[in-house]
Order: sequence, then structure tokens, then C-alpha cells
Amino acid sequence: MPEELKDRVALVAGATRGAGRGIAVELGAAGATVYVTGRSTRTHRSEYDRPETIEDTADLVSEAGGHGIAVPTDHLDPAQVRTLVDRIAGEQGRLDVLVNDVWGGETLFAWDTPVWEHDLDKGLRLLRLAVETHAITSHHALPLLLRHPGGLVVEMTDGTAEYNRDTYRVNFFYDLAKASVLRMAFALAHELGPRGATAVALTPGWLRSEMMLDNFGVREDNWREATTRVPHFAISETPRYVGRAVAALAADPDVARWNGQSLSSGGLAQVYGFTDLDGSRPDAWRYLVEVQDADKPADTTGYR
Repeated sequence: MPEELKDRVALVAGATRGAGRGIAVELGAAGATVYVTGRSTRTHRSEYDRPETIEDTADLVSEAGGHGIAVPTDHLDPAQVRTLVDRIAGEQGRLDVLVNDVWGGETLFAWDTPVWEHDLDKGLRLLRLAVETHAITSHHALPLLLRHPGGLVVEMTDGTAEYNRDTYRVNFFYDLAKASVLRMAFALAHELGPRGATAVALTPGWLRSEMMLDNFGVREDNWREATTRVPHFAISETPRYVGRAVAALAADPDVARWNGQSLSSGGLAQVYGFTDLDGSRPDAWRYLVEVQDADKPADTTGYR
């Protein structure tokens, strides 16, 4: 897909690490100019207190063949987001792809804890980070995206609409956050579709993000060692896989066929033919339903 997006401008909101970084890099690999935002910079760490920075992401975008531009932004601050969009408008005159990937809730939720026992401040903070940031960013960025026909908005979440409809996800706050983002994509599709743009919800599978690898005590080059403790981790995927899904959507002249739909990296790989970095095509959400949630032994045969 080299140079397929060389005239396109993208904003990946929440591109410091994980899926956001993978998406930014793959958009860069397709030739796009990619603005990457987040709160972790080389001079200031967010409350995550992790080493990844938006400057590192921008460098990776440029190394992949695109043009990476890091802009420190707190997407809970409307003034900062407005300044960001004004900068993109001034420098590029257009915005073709908006990826709402701001999350920031990893340290804020407790597993299987009912709402009345959960820390309320952390739960509300999670909702603000996961939902309010997306609304603020869309409010300010969509007028620029609509200047040219064919724009794409990708709302990043965890779980497909079908899976989340039938499955309780972690706790009240987490479940609500992920369902809300799915609904935001649905609502945006109704508002953008008649105006020549497309909105979708997209989920990766079991993501081998930097934090996930750290939690398992492995690296990307030896990640399979973690399957001795958690066998179903065998279905996991790199952040670049969902990045290739976004790049494929952005390059598709018929992307409007997906408007309002809930999509997954594994599902789109079957349509567009891209693979993960190892050449496989993990289909995590089908695996979760048919193998993991069905209490079958871990076996990815036919799923990657």
C-alpha cells in the first residue's frame, strides 16, 4: 500500500502507544501526513507514567514513509483541541481521516467490581477520558474533515457491537464506556453520511500493546512464552494489525459501504487481504465466542 495515502492528512487522537501508535505508523507507511496527539511527551509524562511519547510515534510515522507531526494535546480541554485543529487547517487546509483513539483508562477500572463498590472518582474519570474526549475532538475536527468529500472517522473501542451487546465487559464503567463509543460511531454515521463522509467503529482483537506485553513479562519477539500461563493469548495481535485495517479503510474508494458499522481488525483482514506483521490473520472476536467463551481448549487453528 505504499503511497496510497500520500495526499491524505490524518489526525490520530491518542497515538502515544498501543492501537493509536500502530494506526499512525500504518497510515504513515501508506504515505499519509499524520498528526499524532497525546499527553506523554519527552519532557512530560501523563499519569500513566510510561516511557512512550508522541514524539517517538511521530518519528516512527516518518520512518515508515509518511510525515509524522507530534502535537501535545489534552483532549479533555476544548481550547487545546480547537488550537490543534486550527493548526492542521492552517498547515494542511484539510483533514481526511480522524481516528478517535483516546482512552487513558487502564489504571482506573477494577475488574468485576459493582458500581456501588467501585471508586466513583476513578469511574467518572474513565468515562470522561473515554467518551468526552471523543465528543470534544469530533466537535472541533469534523468541520475541517467535511471540507472535502470522502472523509473517514474511526471510533476506536474494545469489542464489536454484537459481542458487547451480549457480554458484560469488566464492570459498569468500562462496559458503559465501550458501548458509548460504539454508539457514537452510529450517531456520527447518520450525521456524516449525507454530507459525504463515513464513520465506523473499529476494535482490535487481543492487543499486544506495550502495556500488555509488560503485564505478561514478555517482549514482542518472545510473546508466545506468555501462552504457557494464558493459553488463549495465542490469538493476540500487534497494534500494527488494526493499523493496517484503518489504512485499508482510508484507501478504499468505496469506504462509504461501511458507514455506521461496527468492524474488527480480524474481520476487515478477510475483506482487504492484509496480514499482521507475522503474515497471519488473527480473527480474535470469532475466536473469543467460539473457543474462549465456549470453554474450549486454546487452539487457534482456523482463526489466524
